[in-house]
Amino acid sequence: MVSTVFMLLSCTPQTDNSMNLSRGAQQVAALWTAEDGTQEELAQFIAENECKTDSERLALFESLSRILENIYQSADMLTVELLCPTQLTNAADPQNPDWIMSGYSPLAHFADDMFANKLAFVTILNFPHYTLEEKNTLGRHWTRQEWAFARMGDVFTTRVPAAVNTQMAQALANAENYIADYNIYMGNLRTEDGRQLWSDDKILLSHWNLRDELKALYGAENGQEKQEMIYQLMRRIVDQSIPQQAINGKEYIWLPYSTQDTPESYTRYARILEIARAYFAEDPYCPAMPTGIMRNFEGGVEIPASELDSLFRALVGSKEVKKVASLIRKRLGRDLRPYDIWYDGFKARASLNEDALSAQTRALYPDANAFAADMYRLLTKMGFYSEDARRIASHIAVEPARGSGHAWPCLGRKEDARLRTRIPATGMDYKGYNIAVHEFGHCVEQILDMYFIDYYMLSGVPNTAYTEASAFLWQQRDLQLLPKSEISNLKSSMSKDEVFDQFWSMYEIMGVSLVDMEMWQWIYAHPKATPAELCAATMQIAKDIWNTYYEPVLGEHDCTLLAVYSHMVNAPMYLPNYPLGHIVQFQLEEHLSQYKTPAEFAGEYMRIYRLGRLTPKEWMIQAVGEAPSIEPILRAVEAIR
Repeated sequence: MVSTVFMLLSCTPQTDNSMNLSRGAQQVAALWTAEDGTQEELAQFIAENECKTDSERLALFESLSRILENIYQSADMLTVELLCPTQLTNAADPQNPDWIMSGYSPLAHFADDMFANKLAFVTILNFPHYTLEEKNTLGRHWTRQEWAFARMGDVFTTRVPAAVNTQMAQALANAENYIADYNIYMGNLRTEDGRQLWSDDKILLSHWNLRDELKALYGAENGQEKQEMIYQLMRRIVDQSIPQQAINGKEYIWLPYSTQDTPESYTRYARILEIARAYFAEDPYCPAMPTGIMRNFEGGVEIPASELDSLFRALVGSKEVKKVASLIRKRLGRDLRPYDIWYDGFKARASLNEDALSAQTRALYPDANAFAADMYRLLTKMGFYSEDARRIASHIAVEPARGSGHAWPCLGRKEDARLRTRIPATGMDYKGYNIAVHEFGHCVEQILDMYFIDYYMLSGVPNTAYTEASAFLWQQRDLQLLPKSEISNLKSSMSKDEVFDQFWSMYEIMGVSLVDMEMWQWIYAHPKATPAELCAATMQIAKDIWNTYYEPVLGEHDCTLLAVYSHMVNAPMYLPNYPLGHIVQFQLEEHLSQYKTPAEFAGEYMRIYRLGRLTPKEWMIQAVGEAPSIEPILRAVEAIR
């Protein structure tokens, strides 16, 4: 088969276009099967479908772009509608068919169909795939159009069967539904001497709301006692000794300090292994990247896992950690505890009354519609010109979420980005507002690099860390965006405390990410593991990383707190995007600090987030002049006296 292809190519003049076709022909041959046709039919297909001129190739590119945009956004819009009952509180209560359809993927058969009708082969032939290394080297000299052509070459690189795609979609949906409904009724918790510390109406979702509650307790009455109880509760969630009755248990009274009644029985780890089995099913169809780990990092993040591992370990093991920890210890007036990885005292809001802030945000945002109506003001206060602010806000839909909230991107220019946030009947409290501003930062990015982009195939960002960086940029300014803000101006540079806050956030989430990455390495080394075995292995991984990088600073040998994040269950290998996002954000903050007015700040932010889906390295070079690095944050911390 391949020899026939090369015989055909040997008769083709070696122009730049024919060299591309040579690469494309090889990639077509690698994916062509007997069901697709004979060797002769393959050679004929190549001869008939190669673009002979640049104008033909451009016309093909524009046609494919239109087709892909329509397919992707139509499938996405269908998915959004099907998931409304299970994800939104303003929809009808989910029934059994809704839970069944939450695992349905409209695109499960897409690749099968495109290979069957040979549109995939037409694409591969004329827009071949380039490796990450090639993109990072050759791409330095590419035009925007050449980058868009290269991204077209990323569309069809594997032939994963529809049944396998469906298996993955169902596994992810099962994990999402499990996590979205993992609520703890805090008023049912008791101290060892029988006291109730929270009101009956306090319901917190694991892990997000538990973590945010813990953060808010610094300096509060009985704050440390409550923090200690949340810490014990988190340990029970991680090791699965939490009573099954305590999960969404409206009436169940229990003591987090002691194991009792029927434990949850490894459901958390069963959900992770269900996703792992879906990855295993994909592996044989992805010879260039034969593991889910490779596909996530080299393929999705476009940074090798080993590179991120080294980056994270360099920061969590740096001497600057002890410098910041010493300052926290001094401010708290006590030895540090494990949960102080979430110390929140560096933020500007730490000195403000959160009850007063919540009163303001509840009055401002009684429901999702109120937040939607205020988006134009948020944008103009950030410095966006009126016309741009109206255009961006008009493409963002705000919806009340059943879970903690998230941003749902638009996949075409006929749909909105969706900001999902949890709003109680009493209105949006300050914690909810802080999260909503974070998600708004996602949505603004998603609109800029979809509706303001030059090529559809460049829509988006290099990876999810880069949208997290946008979300962090906005979240950092949440207080300044309030109408009655006690902070009058949008500061363009970081204060000392903000630098410390960024560094401590990196220190925390990098450890969590290291646990997540090592857990997946263990899973691939033990493909037949049981949920109980995965639980034990994850506990040991969390202990080892803690003992190496965190015990010398925060104390307590064999702490398992780093394994508590719900992302480990419903978002496989997503966690490393957060510390990478913090790294990118800090470099962006340094770069943007030279723009002194809100309008200048917003203008440069728009330029950067219209770069689109370059590789992470090239995007950063074009955005701020250097590749992703921890050196700027280390230098900043070291320079503070």
